[in-house]
Amino acid sequence: MSRISVFSISSEALADEVRALGAPVWRARQIEEALFGKFAASWEDVSLVPRALRDALAAKFHSPGESFSVIEVAGEDASGTRKLLGRLADGQLVECVIIPAPDGRATVCLSCQVGCPCRCAFCASGLTGCVRSLDSGEILAQASCAARILGRRPDNIVFMGSGEPFLNYDAVLSAARRLNAPKPSGFGVGARRITVSTSGVVPGIERFSREGLQLELSVSLHAPDDETRSRLMPVNRRWPLGELIPACRRYTESTGRIVTFEYTLVAGLNDGPEHVRALLRLLRPFPCRVNLIALNPVPEFAGRAPRPAECEAFRAALVRGGVNATMRRSKGRDVSGACGQLRRARILAGADSAAGADAPVQRSAAAPTKASAAFSRTSSAL
Repeated sequence: MSRISVFSISSEALADEVRALGAPVWRARQIEEALFGKFAASWEDVSLVPRALRDALAAKFHSPGESFSVIEVAGEDASGTRKLLGRLADGQLVECVIIPAPDGRATVCLSCQVGCPCRCAFCASGLTGCVRSLDSGEILAQASCAARILGRRPDNIVFMGSGEPFLNYDAVLSAARRLNAPKPSGFGVGARRITVSTSGVVPGIERFSREGLQLELSVSLHAPDDETRSRLMPVNRRWPLGELIPACRRYTESTGRIVTFEYTLVAGLNDGPEHVRALLRLLRPFPCRVNLIALNPVPEFAGRAPRPAECEAFRAALVRGGVNATMRRSKGRDVSGACGQLRRARILAGADSAAGADAPVQRSAAAPTKASAAFSRTSSAL
């Protein structure tokens, strides 16, 4: 049997493994205390457990450090943001980002897939498509690595790295539950400090609304009309706004939770007064918030960010119209911190053949993509 991450099994399964190896079951709690309390990287770090048991477990399970091994750290930039490029046990590369706040809190952004099937026009993650989905242990190993660097548990977790969380639903929800679980069986991050972000996979939103969790939901919107949104986000061809917005409204009605809509401002494309009016018509009927961010340039996308004053005017117009809107500053610009950029740079440099290097692709907002087949294949599983 091939090894999997030790984070991929439940507390109960770990206790069963320990018992099957002839050790007292309380050793499982010691192991979890090392994994979730001390953020152990290797089996050697689980020092309270006898070597024979450690060696037996190492033969079956990857340690956290094997599940996500940092090979490059970009940063810190002026904001203190650090991008971690890590190698998974099979050689594939994924990224996570540590984003500090002025008040001392830290947010960690996690990836859930190697690459991404969504192929949004201004996102580097989808340029090579989706290689595979991560299992829950590989997701949790990123959080563990970030905790070791921080020297403490992260304050906030966002599933906003590479990949579409709702196209890897079970692994993401399993990881989120473990992040939320109290120590020693989890990281103890508050549910309302964990955000799952989707490009607009409607069946995933509907399923998420039935989980009974207090996790936050964020939806990448980026345009208030189907024509523009389909140019930017091929997912819109599968689940257009006429399906997405009602699903978000039903989510709020059934959970009492407010959806945050992410909106990247691209000069001359989605930042005009007509777009403000369309957004107000779309979002004003139900409580929500809009998180605006100026475009973080990607070489493969022929677009630019509006000027700061234009961004602020867009935000102010939404607020005057009755929609809660904030302007988020892009952190990580100096460390290739936007989604997928660091991995993409390494692939293009030819440094890692395991990452599936491909030729550079020049893409504009109007360029067609081939994501719809991936949505059709995976959405049926939701």
